[in-house]
Amino acid sequence: MPITPDTKNWTWTAERQCPECGFDGSTLELAELPRLVRENAAAWSAVLERPDVRTRPDDHTWSPLEYAAHVRDVNRVYAQRLQRFLVELNPEFQNWDQDASALADRYNEQNPLTVANELAEAAEAVAAGFEGVPDDAWARTASRSDGAKFTLGSFARYFLHDLVHHRWDVTT
Repeated sequence: MPITPDTKNWTWTAERQCPECGFDGSTLELAELPRLVRENAAAWSAVLERPDVRTRPDDHTWSPLEYAAHVRDVNRVYAQRLQRFLVELNPEFQNWDQDASALADRYNEQNPLTVANELAEAAEAVAAGFEGVPDDAWARTASRSDGAKFTLGSFARYFLHDLVHHRWDVTT
């Protein structure tokens, strides 16, 4: 059964604290980002071993497996977008319909061990990508097809909030 898509604009999480998960993008030291991405990825292994990994808590919430598959794909998408930030002048990112991806890729039918391994690989790739960002690149700009504007720094903060928030989603 499909989940009702979340249509909230979460870009503000790059600048202030999320009242739900507690992440505060305004306090993130960008040098810490790769470590935090890796730590987040490591925490998903235990989630994916839970006996209720495929169970949705209600009709409006993904299962832990669906969240983990989504986080894997967030890491993949942001690794690609990070590379575009570094090689293109003001790239525009097309909207990624994460709910359509969850349905098309049958997130809740995937093998939890495979998802854990792929999530770790994707997180490592994006963490390594962020480690390679030159100091003078954090002010580079990009936009999203819905009109949202980012610097590489705000993009990094927005990205990390997504990871942290979804880890929080499976602990509440």
